[in-house]
Amino acid sequence: MDLNSKITNKAALIWAIADKITGVYKPHEYGKVILPLTVIKRFDSILEETKSDVLAAFEKCRNMDNDIMRNEILTKASGHPFYNTSKYTLRTLLDDPDHIDDNFASYINAFSPNVCEIIEKFEFAKDELPKMREYGLLFTVLQEFGTKKADMHPSRVSDIEMGYIFEELIRKFSESYNEEAGQHYTPREVIELMVHILLNFDNAMLSSKQARTIYDPACGTGGMLSIASEYIKKHNSSAAFLCFGQEINPETYAIAKADMLIKGENDSLIRSGNTLSDDQFPNQTFNYIISNPPFGREWKKEKASVEKEAKLTRENGGRFFMGLPAIGDSQMLFLSNAVAKMKPVEEGGSRVAIVHNGSPLFTGDAGSGPSNIRKYLLENDLLEAIIALPNDIFYNTGIATYIWVLSNNKEKRRMGKVQLINANGLYEKRRKSLGNKRNDIPQTAIDEIAKIYGDFRENKLSKIFKNEDFGYRKVVVERPLRDESGKPILKKGKVQADPKLRDTENIPLSEDVAEYMKREVLPYAPDTWIDESKTKIGYEIPFTRYFYEYTPPVPSEELKREILQIESELKGSIERIFG
Repeated sequence: MDLNSKITNKAALIWAIADKITGVYKPHEYGKVILPLTVIKRFDSILEETKSDVLAAFEKCRNMDNDIMRNEILTKASGHPFYNTSKYTLRTLLDDPDHIDDNFASYINAFSPNVCEIIEKFEFAKDELPKMREYGLLFTVLQEFGTKKADMHPSRVSDIEMGYIFEELIRKFSESYNEEAGQHYTPREVIELMVHILLNFDNAMLSSKQARTIYDPACGTGGMLSIASEYIKKHNSSAAFLCFGQEINPETYAIAKADMLIKGENDSLIRSGNTLSDDQFPNQTFNYIISNPPFGREWKKEKASVEKEAKLTRENGGRFFMGLPAIGDSQMLFLSNAVAKMKPVEEGGSRVAIVHNGSPLFTGDAGSGPSNIRKYLLENDLLEAIIALPNDIFYNTGIATYIWVLSNNKEKRRMGKVQLINANGLYEKRRKSLGNKRNDIPQTAIDEIAKIYGDFRENKLSKIFKNEDFGYRKVVVERPLRDESGKPILKKGKVQADPKLRDTENIPLSEDVAEYMKREVLPYAPDTWIDESKTKIGYEIPFTRYFYEYTPPVPSEELKREILQIESELKGSIERIFG
């Protein structure tokens, strides 16, 4: 069984436990029970082998006043950065069904503080345990979690597999709740491609023992950070790699934090809160930044905070100094946040991989917030590549998506240039759809895309442009205001412009303005002039235009033959039916 099938099947078996709470809980509420119990079960399975050692250590230090020292003793006994001092396990709790509710409450309160915080984020003890006690559900549900189908022992389910299972459960919960599953869950193959592009071409990182940092400002369940960390360990086992993440959703935050804790990584670097209005890593910069921020999510709630910060320069800690997107879509704010978190070049610089839909490529006229963000990226030579992904690879949307690759320390051959890669056709059909996900990017395609990126050469799927190729001047073209006799009206010796005849022209930065006017405008309106004071510089990236391939129409004779053939077939069918 391949990895995808194993994860999907395991998650489905766990989710099936929800059958035991049907009636008391509605389908969209199943996750309130299944998600926290899955996390608790994983911790319980990991701690199983050192349970007796922890209990023995706890007897010796239970009355110790020094909490820090007691915590060190217990984590050493457990062999993990967490522990549970209850005499119970999920399995032994079942030996006393009459007191299951009280004993379970005591059991979860006996976890170490870092695990207790995770459980609290689910609000499981506060909201769900009283409800389960009322309807007598806990014993039955824990029985199911004790069966082989819910086996989560680390010897049989690896950390990376467990992370995927968490994500699959989140996706199923989101679907049942009619939420956008893609808000929490990025397909693994997309993450693997992003990590490959982000890390594989950084030779210094792959050979260095120096500590590196990676940051995800919308980390969900931590999948991107986990895969990046696994990639580093595989290619450079001696490299220290610190994962930083922030997540607004309490449940997905809890899973991301649990995932880091289970792997023995620093879970304190995963923090809860709204990245746009409550940055948990102010003034910090990172070697790598990776993210799939939400598309089309409005930022009205964060408006006051974001607009206040937009008045600050980057030097003063501002993240949104480049410009602000429309209030209905916050994704470019995450792009701005990523730019602000890039390390200075003198500290080694940074690389960024971030997923967007098509909107950030072109939305906004010259002088608008989105255009000014693109302007800053291109004029400061930060944009390295944009990769068009296949449609129908995300769970909540079938629209076009793109990976933006940024770097402030480009290779010499890439300086002043942007590579566009059209990987839209590099996919394989799924046998069974998952929501809107009908396609996968196979490993062969990931390798091909990475090779195209690494080669940095033009071909059918790769185009290379100068930064200024995406820029244009939006000029205001005026025509004279005339009197009744047709003569231009003067004021202080200056011809007055007629606002009714005012027009604009977008002139590529690569073109001479005078030559453009001479060729495109003056032959048709020789009395026009440009009001230089109103000229604005804009940038847009019309990605699909560069890869458009003309398909000639079917010849009329061929169409005629097809129509006659269809008519003949229809006539025969009708005769057989009514003849």
